[in-house]
Amino acid sequence: MNYCSDCGAETVEKIPPADNRPRHVCVACERVHYQNPKIIAGCIPVWDERVLLCQRAIEPRRGFWTLPAGFMELGETTQEAAARETLEEANARVDDLRLYTVFNLPHVNQVYMIFLARLLDADFSPGAESQAVALYREREVPWDELAFLAIRHSLRYFYADRRRGAYRLHTGDIARVEGGHAFIPGLET
Repeated sequence: MNYCSDCGAETVEKIPPADNRPRHVCVACERVHYQNPKIIAGCIPVWDERVLLCQRAIEPRRGFWTLPAGFMELGETTQEAAARETLEEANARVDDLRLYTVFNLPHVNQVYMIFLARLLDADFSPGAESQAVALYREREVPWDELAFLAIRHSLRYFYADRRRGAYRLHTGDIARVEGGHAFIPGLET
């Protein structure tokens, strides 16, 4: 951030009084501009024993598969965001959304919140951001073509919990490490 959105003056990065991290602070009006992580909300839409996946038509990771998910908008809940993204990306309607995985990605300032959801019917089709949409059983999932680690881990947890017959909340961190990324599991409830 180079300029203040209030007065247009330059900003500098410094630690404001009574704070503990560098922030963008306006040199004229002294407004502190906080930058916070983005929430990615999505769901695992389940139909019988299958999960609905979308093949991305946009970057990043165009052509790879993902769960329907995207950035939460102002004025909506995380459940509303997950349901909206499912409708936008797969023209699919869901209900009974229950928080299932929460993953922190501090290196890109994102938090993934993925919900388990019931697909209301098998009437779905690609939305503007998807090349294709399809239902997959575990053995059919294109594991090597999944777009994001948060999606891969959400699906792995889903199928493991399905085999156990009990679904619980899973958390974790996906951190950048030399040569790639590492998944650090968190607490499960």
